Amino acid sequence: MSSIFYQIALGRVGVAMAKPSGFRAEQPLAPDLSADRSIHRGGPSSTSPRRDIVFVVNPRGANGRTGKEWKKLLPYLRSRLGRECNICEFFTSGPSHAIDITREAIREGADAVIAVGGDGTLHEVVNGFFWDGKPVANNEREVAHPTALGLIPLGTGSDFARTFGWKNDPHEAIERIAKGLRSRIDVGVISREHGELHYFINVADIHLSAKAGYYASRYKRFGNLCYVIGALQAFVGHHNEDLRIRVNEGEWEVYSQVTAICIGNAKYFGGGMKITPNAHPSNGNLEVVILQDFKWYDFVLKLHKLYKGTHLSVENVSSISVQSIEVEHLSGGGSIYIQSDGEHLGFLPRKICNLPAAIEMIC
Repeated sequence: MSSIFYQIALGRVGVAMAKPSGFRAEQPLAPDLSADRSIHRGGPSSTSPRRDIVFVVNPRGANGRTGKEWKKLLPYLRSRLGRECNICEFFTSGPSHAIDITREAIREGADAVIAVGGDGTLHEVVNGFFWDGKPVANNEREVAHPTALGLIPLGTGSDFARTFGWKNDPHEAIERIAKGLRSRIDVGVISREHGELHYFINVADIHLSAKAGYYASRYKRFGNLCYVIGALQAFVGHHNEDLRIRVNEGEWEVYSQVTAICIGNAKYFGGGMKITPNAHPSNGNLEVVILQDFKWYDFVLKLHKLYKGTHLSVENVSSISVQSIEVEHLSGGGSIYIQSDGEHLGFLPRKICNLPAAIEMIC
């Protein structure tokens, strides 16, 4: 492993370090990394090559619960995977750290990168699979298959896992990793003129729901209640807006009094709301659900439908399947929020596209 990876693992320390002996778990571990990175060896080596599996852990997730649960989980993880795999453990130290760890792990030839935490950690790991608009490539050696993405849900939200029907059970997740079954999944990509690309795996959303997510992120210490608090705060001063939308490079159309637009690569967001019920990460499309002219009491009266995914029959709700969608504020102002996987991305305009079969996922 290059010296920059050691600096990344330490949270971008400012002091340059001597080039270490390498990324492989068989190599000695630098003593000063023990607080942030550890590699757990398994039992006797077998004739088949041992796989390097990188676990990216957000220890502060869910108000510190993620870190505590991870420590409890480690003995089982070692007993289940340690004989066949090199277990490489990295703790994130702040925003975007998981992106850096993931990119370097892929370049160094990791068999899989596992996000340990909530949807936010998973979101960063997914973005780490890409660099400058292209998939990150392994630079070290020929591999039989690309680095896979995995998930151990230990955070505030686990909405992406719901689409696959996975329980919020880390032991079950470890069993999936042990079996190693892989499937290609789609990824969404969000772009703007003269701006960097941003990737998402679950749901991107615009206007009220994005504003609610922005506020909810401030209250994660309250668990899933943060979504309710965020929604209440977002309603204060909210106005439905006229937006221009273009689907699949076609003609622009004006949608009046838009309350929210949700673009789903998967089905759930906001702590279990089945907002894009026809979406799936392997069908090659994004599902777009548009809510128009909703009032606060509409959400109260129809909230159960949003959670059950039966809201597509409600008046002023429309759904379309797309490969790409562009959205602009009709007045040209920059006040319409956009987020993806619960991460605030700024404001319109934006273009959102589907990248079919972009990542292999352990499922």
